[in-house]
Amino acid sequence: MFSKILVALTNTEIGQQVFEEALTLASASNAELILLHVISPFDDDYLAASRMQTDEAYTNFHTHGVEYYVKQWEALKQEGIEFLTLLTNRAIAKNINAEFTQELGDPSRIICEMARNWKADLIVMGRRGRSGLSEFFLGSVSNYVLHHAPCSVLTVQGIIPTTKNLPITVSTVLST
Repeated sequence: MFSKILVALTNTEIGQQVFEEALTLASASNAELILLHVISPFDDDYLAASRMQTDEAYTNFHTHGVEYYVKQWEALKQEGIEFLTLLTNRAIAKNINAEFTQELGDPSRIICEMARNWKADLIVMGRRGRSGLSEFFLGSVSNYVLHHAPCSVLTVQGIIPTTKNLPITVSTVLST
């Protein structure tokens, strides 16, 4: 079965589902876990942390902007560490050997590189369900990992947005 499972996580609802799935697999196969959280420069949380507040005076922009950015960045890193520590402790409480790491960069490449270096048997990760233009412009981490991983990959499907609230009928399409 599996002896080393890399778990790529985000601090979201799908991240919790991914973790639960990995716990179940690790328990069933007596595998060890490494929990990985990647802070990406293109992630919404990172972009929000990098928005700098400006004063009216341009000369104060640099000092205040950098201070604000550093505080936000440290808070984001600390939030990730706390999230990973909590999950690692939950795994250890279930007698599963677990550790964690947090990295900065492109999640797709870091996940594959970590799996290769750690010699993982399995990667467990989430999938947001992006498709079409959204996937083209924003990319798909799970798609990249599926095609470049050095081991098996289990993707846990997140909630796919539906168009329930936007009914499209033939008359709507013809009138536009």
